[in-house]
Formats: sequence, C-alpha cells, structure tokens
Amino acid sequence: MTNNAVLLALFSLLASLALGCSAVHAAESESGWTYYGGTKAFNRYSPLGQINADNVDDLEIVWRKAAVDPSITNAYPDLRISNNLRSTPIIVNGILYAANGIGLAEAFDPATGATLWVQQAVAPTLEEVSGQSTRGVEYWTDGSVNRLLVVRNGYLYSLDAQTGQAVASFGMAGRVNLVPATARTQSFVSGGPIVVNDVVVVAGTIDGAGDAGTQWQGAASEDVRGYSVRTGELLWTFHAVPQEGEFGTDSWGNDSWRDSGDLGSWCCLSADAELGYVYVPFTAPTAAYYGGHRPGDNLYSNSLVAIDVTSGERVWHFQMVHHDVWEYDNVGPPVLGDISVEGRTIAAVMQANKTGWVYVFNRETGEPVWPIEERAVPQSLVPGEVLSPTQPFPTKPAAFATQGISDADLIDFPELGQIARATAANFVTGPIFTPPSLVSNTVGGTQGTLTLPGSWGSANWNTGAFDPETGYYYAFANDIPRVYRIEKTTDADAEMEYWSPNREAPYIDGIPLTKPPWGRITAIDMNRGEHVWQVANGDSLSEHPALDELDLPTLGIASRPAALVTSTLLFIGDGSNLHGGTQPNMWGRGFRAFDKATGEILWETQLPSATTGAPMTYLHQGRQYIVVAVGSFGDPAEWIALAIK
Repeated sequence: MTNNAVLLALFSLLASLALGCSAVHAAESESGWTYYGGTKAFNRYSPLGQINADNVDDLEIVWRKAAVDPSITNAYPDLRISNNLRSTPIIVNGILYAANGIGLAEAFDPATGATLWVQQAVAPTLEEVSGQSTRGVEYWTDGSVNRLLVVRNGYLYSLDAQTGQAVASFGMAGRVNLVPATARTQSFVSGGPIVVNDVVVVAGTIDGAGDAGTQWQGAASEDVRGYSVRTGELLWTFHAVPQEGEFGTDSWGNDSWRDSGDLGSWCCLSADAELGYVYVPFTAPTAAYYGGHRPGDNLYSNSLVAIDVTSGERVWHFQMVHHDVWEYDNVGPPVLGDISVEGRTIAAVMQANKTGWVYVFNRETGEPVWPIEERAVPQSLVPGEVLSPTQPFPTKPAAFATQGISDADLIDFPELGQIARATAANFVTGPIFTPPSLVSNTVGGTQGTLTLPGSWGSANWNTGAFDPETGYYYAFANDIPRVYRIEKTTDADAEMEYWSPNREAPYIDGIPLTKPPWGRITAIDMNRGEHVWQVANGDSLSEHPALDELDLPTLGIASRPAALVTSTLLFIGDGSNLHGGTQPNMWGRGFRAFDKATGEILWETQLPSATTGAPMTYLHQGRQYIVVAVGSFGDPAEWIALAIK
C-alpha cells in the first residue's frame, strides 16, 4: 500500500469515528453552521454565546490553514492560487468542509485545521487542478449515506463526505456538466449548490459569456436547474430569460429574448424546505448600460424569483429594476426570517439590491410587507433607448445607502470641496435612476453620469444578516460613486449601436468626491421597517495628507465585508482590496465585534490579512470558534480561526 493510500485510509477512519459520535455531534450541529449562509435561510446567524461582550477581548488566533493543502501545492509548484479566498466553511458531524482556494473540497479538523481529506481533480494535470474558490459547498444525507455537493470549473460534483471520493453513480463518474453547449467559455461562476427536498438547485453565470457592458448582445443561457441529489439526473430547468410561449417573453420587445442572457444568479440562494421553495436573486441583463436592443422590462433580470423545487416552476417574482441600465443587480442573499408587523407574524424574505434598498416580502405569496410604489424616474436621451417611465420605490425600510448625487452630497472639506464641485460639474448628476448619458468631446460637454449607488452597488454578495431574536437586519453599504458613460460603437464587429466603455469615478488624490462614511453598517428593525443605528465600518484615509489635520469622524472603508451575528455580537471585517470597484486605499486587516443592539465597538484586532469571505462560527468539544477567510494583494489566502484563550 502506498503512503498516500495509508494516509487516505487513516483519514477515512478518523472521519468515520467522528461521524460515529452522534450524541455529541448532534448537539454541536444544532448550534453549528450547516450551510455557508449559516442555514438555508441564509441569515448568517448563530445562537452561540460563549464568546460575548465580557470575554471577547480574550479572542486570539488558534489556528491558520492555507487556502490549498500542501499535498496539492507541493505536487504542482506552478499552480497559481488567487489570494481572493471566497469560501465559508460548514460544519457537519464535527467536521469542517469547504471549497479551497482552487475550488476543490477539503475536510478538516475543527480544533486544529488539520486536513482530513482533499478532493482529487479528475486528472493529475495542472490544467485540471487549476481553478477558483467558490463561496460554499452543500451537505446532504438520507441517514445512511452522506454526500458533499461541490460546483467547480463548470461541473457539479457529488462526493462521499467521509472520504472525498467521487460518487460514481452520480452523473458521469461523479459529476454533471453545467455549461451550455452554446457558451463561449467553459467557466461557470456559482455561489454554490443548495439541496431542498432531495433536489440539488444550481444557479450561476457563464463567466465571460456576455459581460454586462460590452458591445455584443448575445450571451449563453444562464438558467437555474434542479438535479436529483442521488443520481444527478436533470429534473427541471427554469429559464432566466423566458423562452417562447413562457410567461414574461412579452417583456422583451422585438423578440429580444432570443439573443439575450447574462442575467444569471452567481451568488447566494436560500430556501424554505417546508414550502419547497428556493429563492433566486437574478442579476442585470445583457449589456447592462445600454438596452436599446432589448425594449421592455426584461424579465427576470433584477428580479427575486421563488421557484417550486418539485416542478421548477415560478411561484412568484418581483422585479426590483425595470429595463436595467445601471447594473443594479440582486447579488446578495435572499434572507429568510419571521418578523412581527403590527401584530401579524410574517414569514418574510428580505432581498437587498445594489440600489441600497432592502425589499421585504411574504415569502409564501410574494406580497410586499410594506407598499412598494411605482414612481416616475428620469428618462434617457441616448438615441434608441427607451427606459421604463417608473421604477419600484419601497416605502419601508428607508435606503441604507446614499441614492443619487446632488451638490449637498459632495465633500466639503477645505479646498477639496471646491475641487470636488468643479470635477462633478463635468458630469450629469441627479436622483437615483438618473440614466447613463452620452459622452461629449465638445468644450463643456458631459463626461457621463456620476451617481450613487454605482454599478458595484451599495449592496453586494456580502450584504445581509438577520437576527431572529430581535428581528434586526444588518446591511453593509459601499458608498462610492461610479460613472455611466455611453458612446457610439466604433468596433466593426459590434452588435449594438452604443456601449459603455468606462465606468470608473474620479477621485481627488485617492479621495472620493462624495461625503463619508464610505463604508457603513446599518441595523434595521424589520418588525417596524425602521433604522435602529448606523455606524462607519473601519477607518480609511484618516492619515491622508489632505485630511490628517482635519477633525473628522470615522470615514469608513468601502469594500465588501460580510457580517456574522451571534446571540450578543455582530462581527465584521474591513474587507479586502481584491474586489472590483475597491480603491487600493480602501481596505484593511481590521476585524471587529460590535454590540448588535447599539453598534458600539466592543473589540477589534488586526488579522494577518483582510477578510475575503464571510465569517462563520461553531462549537466543538465545548469551545466556540470563529473562522474567516482572508487575503489581499501581497498576502496569501488562508482561513483564520479565533477562540477564547
């Protein structure tokens, strides 16, 4: 027997012994983290309270784990590993599982981070081993068999949870191809699978198939699909863009549904197993800044859709943005939770959008909890573009981010304020939904539309945590503007008359034009639809030569950190500089615990690098741990585990 075979047998034995300690592990799993959003409600909440306000100062790093196990990096020295480790581990039966820095599943010891097993690539080649991390893996059991479901490099894999070996009876030799034959690339980006009532639901986007701002209309279908968890058989397909004869095709004028796509759901599904519904947040449509070729509202772009997992049929939907030209996606998780509104208990789903609103619905019926009003919005002057005359405006809760730009939103720091106003004068500004504008090269001509939120959104994959004890929803806002530029196409091969070549907003020596805080946390009482508190998250630019002599409040870091809520605390980091739309000076290694009721900082530390994934927590052998992925430009990706000394 080879050394590798001996090690695999040993790890399998250890895993089997761990799985056998059912009484202890059952108690742990009840307060553990069984889905990468905490539970399938995706509330990023744990009832654990061993780490609390009285002892949080005693937190320390107890283990660190490289993003990819050394058995792989040693065997493939030329392997390139991104520092952007997006993966949040889960814990089941006393074992941590996660997708590693190249997307392969790993099982590891919760107490030490030691590897138990690593998923093997289908072939021992650098090409097959290479990949990217995903945000999460999924676990399923029927009581006798235990499976780990993983999406990697365009395939859905089913693994034996005890050994990491592919389940031969699933699909073709343990995997199912997720990439349509019409795709221009084999890269499939997904937050990860979710299993609901023995159906594996997978959503994602075909990476590179139709970037939202390009000069080409066509993109591969990015449909949601349901598979048998036992066999990998395709059970149903929900078309992200309605096909002929389906509900919604009339929202794509001139039959533009025939060559439109690029509106998949690349992050964060949630589900209500009792109802049998999965909640899917869809992104912006093909060419998200110019839609002259796709008249109409364009379902199901920018929509939240409840899908019946048995049939794959739409139960209800709500479109947050009609005929999107701002890339105002739903990319954060639909968060499930029960709220009490005027004496009524409502099983709710809360969907944050890049607009900076949280839209709240009865998750069974799709009825808005508070009225959402269609209001008139500015119209486009771009030839051929016909926008929706109205957009949905939630009446509650209020937006958790700045919306639109006026003179009052620009910085008023000494000297810099005058520069900011002179700079902003080169752009069109206005309220939210002010459309992209044509760039003019004439003297005094506009350079596009400067607005908030920008196309990276005030809310992204990281926004959304819900406390079922208090009914508080926690939202993080990235408050950095963007520019929406439209120009006439000059490429001879282009399929559209206009396109958006550049979306970067101007800065004054690295300082945003708009007022801080540029990164903020808002606690919203979802029982009342009211903000409870709002604080800046992290400090940025306070030592900037133009600002260090000013008496300024905490300015906030505009990145994409995700929150973890426990029985008393809210944990969140600064966020990394590895995310698109983040300035090089907008990141940090800070990690903090806030009083979840007041927003007061109770503890903070500096991690080895910046947080890149969402933190999680679990109890193992009587000790509570917090684990979070970190990495940045110049810092390797790894998982960091913290516990009380």
